Amino acid sequence: MRAYERFLNYVKVFTTSDETSDTVPTTNGQRVLANILVDELKSIGVPEVEVDEKGYLYATLPATAGLENLEAIGFIAHLDTAPDAKGEGVNPVIHENYSGEDIKLGDIVLSSKMFPHLTTLKGKTLITTDGTTLLGADDKAGVAEIITVVERLITENIPHRKVCVAFTPDEEVGRGADHFNVEKFGVPYAYTVDGSEPGIIEYETFNGAAAKLTIKGVSVHPGSAKNVMKNAAQIGCEIAAMLPENETPATTDGYEGFYHLINFSGATEEAVLDYIIRDHDKTKFEARKAKVQEVVDTVNKKYGDVVTAEIKDSYYNMADKITPCFFIVDKAIAATKAVGLEAKCEPIRGGTDGSKLSFMGLPCPNLPTGGRAFHGPYEHITVEDMDICCETILNIITAV
Repeated sequence: MRAYERFLNYVKVFTTSDETSDTVPTTNGQRVLANILVDELKSIGVPEVEVDEKGYLYATLPATAGLENLEAIGFIAHLDTAPDAKGEGVNPVIHENYSGEDIKLGDIVLSSKMFPHLTTLKGKTLITTDGTTLLGADDKAGVAEIITVVERLITENIPHRKVCVAFTPDEEVGRGADHFNVEKFGVPYAYTVDGSEPGIIEYETFNGAAAKLTIKGVSVHPGSAKNVMKNAAQIGCEIAAMLPENETPATTDGYEGFYHLINFSGATEEAVLDYIIRDHDKTKFEARKAKVQEVVDTVNKKYGDVVTAEIKDSYYNMADKITPCFFIVDKAIAATKAVGLEAKCEPIRGGTDGSKLSFMGLPCPNLPTGGRAFHGPYEHITVEDMDICCETILNIITAV
């Protein structure tokens, strides 16, 4: 079975994670998919497969005879899809021999004006949404590609080292590595298969933090408010204006960091601002957190201790842990070149399970899945790009 065929089955399972949930996994659909994958892995001949009490799937394919001395290798993908867009009732649409032109998907248009790379997909078999949901290539494409490679190792009798596989829940809400058992996984390094364009290898992430600013205002009748009222919502606007307006996600790219106001709610009496803070450079990251605190201190001095700031680190740049063992990136580069692609290392403008896992003792560069425009109805992938990603994984496994 090819990877895209598996993928078309997996996307039908509703696995959107829920950041408001305290359960692990945060939604039951993820466990449903994990159990489906257990049966599938066993059916293709993987001898060691289990789902633990937290919904993490672990599987091991032993080395073929004579290759037991080679270092084991791991591959990881996540079961959930993002809460950013509707993930239930996914109805993928297949466009054979894609023309490279705009496609109407319900009420939206998948256009090369918005996504210039679409013209490079001409002639391929394109898989899109129907315009009403996300697709789920992030990261069910990664799941499908890993299982397809494992099946090929078995059915084609390809000599290989020990291969360990894990599928994790709740990556999209930042909890994918929280209960990952590195010791049980049993490999010195691994690759997450959770990227985008074929040929791109990622081993650098942002350093990330979350800042919650709670403003306690004073609400009185506006007719007698002079020198008494402290409008929490208005103070919140003032705080937002004090952070650099040209250092947001909309104005930065590459290695440039930002402050991102992801939520602003409230009224005169109380308001809350939720920020995420990002920077690849650790020194600049610390300076950004300090800048937020400086703004809070300035406002408190002006209005009298009305703002409480909670600033917590979320994850760190995994390059700090991967660079000392860069040979694992070199393996991915060589495997990419072997399928005829130019290998490009690019920073992730976000985080990944690999960030936390790398700091838990499991260095994890990120490999592509072929998916594009994640987390919304414009999401798409091609059959051919999924095949290329499978070949890249296979090349990494079989390299001596």
